[in-house]
Amino acid sequence: MPPRHRPPEALLATLSAARGRSDRLTHTEHLPARRARHADWPDSIRPEIVASALALGVAKPWAHQTEAMNLAKTGQTVVLATGTASGKSLGYLAPVLSDLLDGTEARNGRGATALYLAPTKALAADQRRRAAELAPARVRAALYDGDTPPEEREWVRQYASYVLTNPDMLHRGILPAHARWASFLKTLRYVVVDECHTYRGVFGSHVAQVLRRLRRLCARYGSSPTFLLASATTADPAVTAERLTGLPAVAVTEDCSPRGPLVFGLWEPPLTENVGEHGAPVRRTATSEAAYLLTELVENSTRTVVFVRSRRSAELVALQTQEQLGRPLGDRVAAYRGGYLAEERRALERDLHSGRLLGLASTSALELGVDVSGLDAVLMAGYPGTRASLWQQAGRAGREAQGALAILIARDDPLDTYLVHHPQALFDTPVEATVLDPDNPHVLAPHLCAAAAELPLSEDDLELFGPSTAALLPILEQRGLLRRRAGAWYWTRRERAADAVDLRGSGGSPVQIVEAETGRLLGTVDASASHAAVHTGAVHLHRGQTYLVRELDLESSVALVVRADPPYTTAARDITSISVLSTDTTVDWGRARLSFGSVEVVNQVVGYLRKRISTGEILGESKLDLPPRTLRTRAVWWSVTEDQLLDADIPFDQLPGAAHAAEHASIGLLPLFATCDRWDIGGVSVPLHPDTQLPTVFVYDGHSGGAGFAERGFRRAAQWLTATRDAIAACECDRGCPSCVQSPKCGNGNDPLDKAAAVRLLDALLSGAPESEDATGPVSDGGVAEGGAGPDPKGGAGTGTGGRG
Repeated sequence: MPPRHRPPEALLATLSAARGRSDRLTHTEHLPARRARHADWPDSIRPEIVASALALGVAKPWAHQTEAMNLAKTGQTVVLATGTASGKSLGYLAPVLSDLLDGTEARNGRGATALYLAPTKALAADQRRRAAELAPARVRAALYDGDTPPEEREWVRQYASYVLTNPDMLHRGILPAHARWASFLKTLRYVVVDECHTYRGVFGSHVAQVLRRLRRLCARYGSSPTFLLASATTADPAVTAERLTGLPAVAVTEDCSPRGPLVFGLWEPPLTENVGEHGAPVRRTATSEAAYLLTELVENSTRTVVFVRSRRSAELVALQTQEQLGRPLGDRVAAYRGGYLAEERRALERDLHSGRLLGLASTSALELGVDVSGLDAVLMAGYPGTRASLWQQAGRAGREAQGALAILIARDDPLDTYLVHHPQALFDTPVEATVLDPDNPHVLAPHLCAAAAELPLSEDDLELFGPSTAALLPILEQRGLLRRRAGAWYWTRRERAADAVDLRGSGGSPVQIVEAETGRLLGTVDASASHAAVHTGAVHLHRGQTYLVRELDLESSVALVVRADPPYTTAARDITSISVLSTDTTVDWGRARLSFGSVEVVNQVVGYLRKRISTGEILGESKLDLPPRTLRTRAVWWSVTEDQLLDADIPFDQLPGAAHAAEHASIGLLPLFATCDRWDIGGVSVPLHPDTQLPTVFVYDGHSGGAGFAERGFRRAAQWLTATRDAIAACECDRGCPSCVQSPKCGNGNDPLDKAAAVRLLDALLSGAPESEDATGPVSDGGVAEGGAGPDPKGGAGTGTGGRG
């Protein structure tokens, strides 16, 4: 028997009234219901598809689905950017499957083909099932990923008409072997790029170049596929689609699907008796608070999903809830995350649909399009990083036009704290634009090599790959990677060029995580993250099991781990120095100065903290001896004068703490203005930097060549730094805490920090800021960085107090 549905207002009232929690609810937003608007099926959609949709309960498509179908059939690049559960899949599947059905009438049964790209294997498998529901079996849909057995791969190449894969497999498995895919590419009619808002930063820039390589090979085989993209609601989806594909795009953004009323609560966990670094107050963790709320929702027969940030958190929330509920009610709560087998995930989804499961703690595996419906409530244990993801997760509740409840539970973090006390930043602000930079030379250069290995590059290809191509080709010739002959560039090496492309920007060969006793490979971690993630003594989680890293062998790129169950987690500490390579743009803010350009960052992990799992309490610190790593990237930085410091009553002995605190908080708040996580960016604060000769705070992209995040900060600097100032000033702590100026990844143990002086410092900086939103100078629109790494450093590096703050 399915659980009863209670009005969301009543649910929220029950949660906030229980145990004196009313002060934890900082804001309630009521979003009205939306009525459905239908349209007729286009004549171009095959009757078999229409009949299958009718059997699934779709008598008429919603108007935005019909619009997307009509645009797709004209051959235009289309991006369907509407809300969760708005039927985006049907919008692109109907035209794709109709054309594939037409293709089955060809002599070989494959007169038309289509390629589907998903960011996760689970989503590709889910889409294959949907295609099978809509199209007759003669449309042969097949998965092609790392799990596909070798004997099946040959069948897919020769016979499948709808191939579902991911960008990694397209890059490594399909494009380099294009001759074996010739018959498929020759008839390629559509390329579907699902959840395209996830392709951001360095990864998104790489995917954009992979799609350009695909277009080039299709042209070689005589096809010109139509690109259909699906996205969560984002700003400028047509711009994002154009940047990804290199083709002009039209966006469908008016959501005509029904939506029930949504009550959205912002929730701040209480302070505890525990203290963190330097005696700072510590709040109850968002995961613990989520477990308490989930317990009460399940007791009220409310079907609920909790979204968390990590696999471990999913397991912990489910376990804590089960313990609080006891048997038999606790058996109706489970965890859902990556790493589960497909049949396990499907069983959990069925149990949630049927009502057998009342509570599910999940990572973002449930966010990206997996079909879950009929939920009464969604809890989010921490801001998911972007407003697009926030609404994607909140939209999992309230299907079938019923009312629903969504609650964002703040982590002890500057951004989360700011958001629960500034609701206008969520409810009155448009969702972000997706930031990516296909012209980044660090991204483009290896793809030019891969493209040349697939098919020699010619002058005609320069425009396809972007404006930096002409300048990069001679450099690649000088390095002996390409050779020019008869007006074309050829790959010169024996090894596969595609293998040298680091698609996810990990910075080198991954480090293998090996169980010491058995020699079993547990997984890998990106080289760039290995020093901080799997250093000697680090706690490592794998499929619900806890391990300790016994040794990190950098020469062999192996981390040896042993099973353990420590009562703590670990957090790496590092130090960072930074030097300016080149300055693209400088803008005067009164006496202060704001700049954007290229920098060199030298980072070294020097130790790690042990933190109690339940409270975050610091249990101890250990030193490490790891080599430094060098990164050339893009940064935004600001400097103030000595006179400004005097006017702001900041003596020199307070300046390091003021700048350090401002740096930490600004890193914490940048994700509000750029589609990034605080772990994608770093910062350094220097009381007197040798390159600027002034007190300077840097915030930089944590990826080689930049990812567009720092540039977005430069373009939105007045808003970003005003929010930073307000977040520090509004925090109720006395001297600084994790909710305002302390950072979980500070290389100096969050010392020195001066909260009050940071507010005065930011006041001095902002007093000269321009009033208009985008008055920072001639930076390209939409987050594409101009240029790349500059010349060798001039002068010495400034050593910061914040590290990768």
